[in-house]
Amino acid sequence: MRLLRALPTMLLLFVPLLLVGCAPFQQPYGTPYRSPILLTDVAIMRDATRLPLRRWEAERPTAMIIGVHGFNDYSRMYELAGPWFAERGISVYAYDQRGFGAAPGAGRWPGSVALTSDLKTIVALLKDQHQGLPIFVIGASMGGAVALASAADDGLPVDGVILAAPAVWGWSSMSVFLKAPLWVSAHVAPSKMLTGEGLERWPSDNTEMLRELFRDPLVIKETRIDAIYGLVGLMDEAYLSVPRVTKPVLLLYGEKDEIVPPEPIDAVAKQFTSPLTYKTYPDGWHMLLRDKQRETVWRDIEAWIKDHEGNTRARGS
Repeated sequence: MRLLRALPTMLLLFVPLLLVGCAPFQQPYGTPYRSPILLTDVAIMRDATRLPLRRWEAERPTAMIIGVHGFNDYSRMYELAGPWFAERGISVYAYDQRGFGAAPGAGRWPGSVALTSDLKTIVALLKDQHQGLPIFVIGASMGGAVALASAADDGLPVDGVILAAPAVWGWSSMSVFLKAPLWVSAHVAPSKMLTGEGLERWPSDNTEMLRELFRDPLVIKETRIDAIYGLVGLMDEAYLSVPRVTKPVLLLYGEKDEIVPPEPIDAVAKQFTSPLTYKTYPDGWHMLLRDKQRETVWRDIEAWIKDHEGNTRARGS
């Protein structure tokens, strides 16, 4: 999203490239032909795509979380939160989404259909493996968009959805000054790489963590324009899905967020018809789960899960 805000200015740097026509690329989504399988460190999807999986399992779990990472990130983003929740009886599972981390096609946009299908499949696999255990999805940034789009029309059999600074800044809430250059550039120079270097926007106050991300080869540093274009489409789908979400929702937003502006977050909060808890953090940045005040956020998530984990047992499922 930091790249998105600066896109009009950055496009001026390569106007000559716009003379060469092309089209946005999207990873092919394989034909489903097999039953999905959940192994110790990988989830194998219906089209045989292997998604790396991380686990932080509680000794005696009372609930579980499925973590969905953000754009250009991967499952490692939950390495701080995972052990903390596991020590408190909540198991955490996180996977690399297609196009990110060590999953296939790193750097190439996989499409919202593939992303939402994968989340639904992993929820079903874990639900089957831990029958009767309350299950929650946490989506951070782009992961929040994936969670929202998946949860529409009761598409996720979970007890609640947790959104940490969700990416909902799509076509519907974007100015024409961003829409037009993005559409043009995605269709005439889709493979052009943007880095966001020098934009003076910070995703977190945890500088040590940010340095580690910079050194991590699995974190994408250069982004194709057609991947940004695909992300905006996903964000729009998530934005429009909000009124059709029926599960309880915990919406979290940092008041110092320089990546996702507050206006679409506030607009989304007003559209939920499902039970909503909306919490903001004066010292919170975009990476709420990894900021310096992250334990405040973790405690709020734990308390909210404790309030809602009885739903599964009450239903007798």
